[in-house]
Amino acid sequence: MTTTEPPSKKPTAKAQRYAAGQNETGLQYYATWEIDKAIEAFRETVAADPENPEYHLNLARAYARGSNFQEAIRSLGEYLRTETNEDIAARYERLFSSALDEVETELIEKTRAMGMPIQQTGKAIQMWLEYRITLGRRPLRVPKPELWAAALTYAVGKVNFSPITRVEVADLYGVSERSLRQKYEELVQTLDLMPADFRYFTGKENPLDKLVEAAQMLDELYGRFRDED
Repeated sequence: MTTTEPPSKKPTAKAQRYAAGQNETGLQYYATWEIDKAIEAFRETVAADPENPEYHLNLARAYARGSNFQEAIRSLGEYLRTETNEDIAARYERLFSSALDEVETELIEKTRAMGMPIQQTGKAIQMWLEYRITLGRRPLRVPKPELWAAALTYAVGKVNFSPITRVEVADLYGVSERSLRQKYEELVQTLDLMPADFRYFTGKENPLDKLVEAAQMLDELYGRFRDED
């Protein structure tokens, strides 16, 4: 005998209002890189209104930004349970495949040919995963996989201070420099990339750590200065 699960209980209007408020709070924390707070806010959001796919997707995006891809994928599973747009759902379902997609295949082939360190190639693949999650419901067009592969190669190189130029990357992948620049800028804006970005930097000593230490020291010195005033 087969049994069917009872229909999900629709959240009350009060719960929906609370969820909407927590979602806005989470988005604010996400934008200012307070990832732990963003995750907590989004978790409250999905607990209050578990049938809203947008909320599960926002939680997945926050986990991805914090490089917790296991939890990001888990949240995407909940998202797919609630998503009604088949085209968007199909795009995210592909993230659960163990096979390489065309962008990753092109990326691995070309970065191996150019002698890019394997650690950076791995980070480029990680960047592609995070980009596809972070993109949310916006459309993802991949008419030329080699163009996205080129942009990922160039972006990881920039993060790690590689001397390779945009012209060299464009020639390597057989794409136009202008198109490469556009896709690179999309990666920067969507992922909020920065030099020596901790998510994709592979060096032993990250120069950003020293900047953080210097800022903390400056705050401490300023605090002492004010105490002595």
